[in-house]
Amino acid sequence: MRRAVCPGSFDPVTNGHLDIIGRAARLFDEVIVGVLVNQSKSGLFTVEERIDMLREVTSSYDNVRVASFRGLLVDFCRAQQASVLIKGLRAVSDFDYELQMAQMNIGLAGVETLFMPTNPLYSFLSSSLVKDVAKWGGDVSAHVPDLVRDALRSRLTPHP
Repeated sequence: MRRAVCPGSFDPVTNGHLDIIGRAARLFDEVIVGVLVNQSKSGLFTVEERIDMLREVTSSYDNVRVASFRGLLVDFCRAQQASVLIKGLRAVSDFDYELQMAQMNIGLAGVETLFMPTNPLYSFLSSSLVKDVAKWGGDVSAHVPDLVRDALRSRLTPHP
């Protein structure tokens, strides 16, 4: 079985993330969306909330499942019996960082990294940008699923 991990914090999941997950789901028998548990960084949404949102917005894919992980990504890949990581690239600056990580991951555990260029529609999109726009009452409905838009609205109060 060809199994891949698509890792991230997904705080929150965006349409850019979903584009990469969906494209990966067409290439692999199974895609595990790995939600990073980062104890040193508090997110807008809890890990459980992010997992619930991801499960809901990926429910149309029979071959996608969502799980959380902490520690080394390559250890999570081993535990999931996945030999490939999927990484979306928005810009050359993403590649500079991700290439270093890919080289470390292959050295540590023989885990390959597949880089997927982001759909140009989402090349500017990040979870941080979505949160900033939503925080100030901006409309993010073109950038996130409705479920996430509603969660952002209920969590964030616009500032005057």
